[in-house]
Parts: sequence; C-alpha cells; structure tokens
Amino acid sequence: MRALVVYESLWGNTEQVARAIASELESTMSVELVDSDSAPPTVDGYDLLVVGGPTHAFSMTREATRDGAVKQNGAPRAPKQGIREWIAQLPADEPHPSDSHTSDSHTSDSHTSESHPSERHLPAITFDTRVDAPRLPGSAAKGARHELRSLGFDVRIKPRSFHVHGYGGPLVSGELAKAAAWAREFTVELSLPV
Repeated sequence: MRALVVYESLWGNTEQVARAIASELESTMSVELVDSDSAPPTVDGYDLLVVGGPTHAFSMTREATRDGAVKQNGAPRAPKQGIREWIAQLPADEPHPSDSHTSDSHTSDSHTSESHPSERHLPAITFDTRVDAPRLPGSAAKGARHELRSLGFDVRIKPRSFHVHGYGGPLVSGELAKAAAWAREFTVELSLPV
C-alpha cells in the first residue's frame, strides 16, 4: 500500500500534524509526505490520500489569505499553491489501481457514513489546523473534503481539526498525539492493513 500525504503550512503547525500522521501510517505502508507546492499533479499509484491545511477565513487558504498571513501576521513563508489549488488541478475520475474489477453495482458498506458512491474508490482523508476557539465557524478540512468528493474520492471518514494557540500557533499540547491516534483509527475504519 502507498499513501500520499499532502499538506499546506505557513508556520509549520500543519506540517507537524502531517508528519505525525505520516509517521503513524509508515508503520503499515509506504508514505510520501509532500507540501502543496511539491505535490504531484495526479494521485495515480496511491491507495490512500491524506490532505491537510490551515483554516483561513473559514475555509481553505486562498492566495490573498496566504499573502495576508505573511504581510500582516508574520508567517515565515506562504506556499505558491495551497491545497485548494492543488485539489482543483487534480483530474476527475482517475481510476484507482485496484479498480480493474469494476462492477456496475454498488454494495452498501456498514461503516460508510454517507451514501455517495465513489467513482474512484480512492480513500481521501482531510484535516486542518485552526485557532482553538469555541464555535468558530468554517473548516479547511471540510472544504477540502467537499472538493475531493466532487472529484469522486471516497470521503467517508469525517474531517478532523487540530488546534493552535492564536493565529500562528503553536499547536495546543497533545495535538500531535491526537493526530497519530486518528491515523490509527481511520486505518482501521477503512480496513487498511495494520
């Protein structure tokens, strides 16, 4: 099995979460961890996709919010391509490597939380980092999940948010352990090798 973990990070918080997830996945599969600027143009040859980015202005970043993070809030760098742009350039309806035995019928899956049949059957998991504030609306992970679903990915796993103190972080204590535990949980839920 091969997993692709794509992250966007301005202060390094989302990168730390992505690394914790990738490290956990490496115990059971081959993992390629890349930032959004270096991410491949397709997901051909992968069995799992994990995508994460910071929540800016209630969703995935845009060029303007990334520039603002650098100019107004002191972020060390802004990626040229965030996860929003990377997902948008993915081709729709790529077949998953294990789909050579494609069937016209879809069977019901007892642990599927949504009844949207996937055309790809490639599991895609999304996460974000966000300010630790109660009832703060919006989520980059939910936005990414929505876009991946529209491309035909299997997005049955609920997105996950990991919290930071203030706009630039650092991560709230314990978030990296939660990220590793979440990776173990979704591996089991997707019936991936453990």
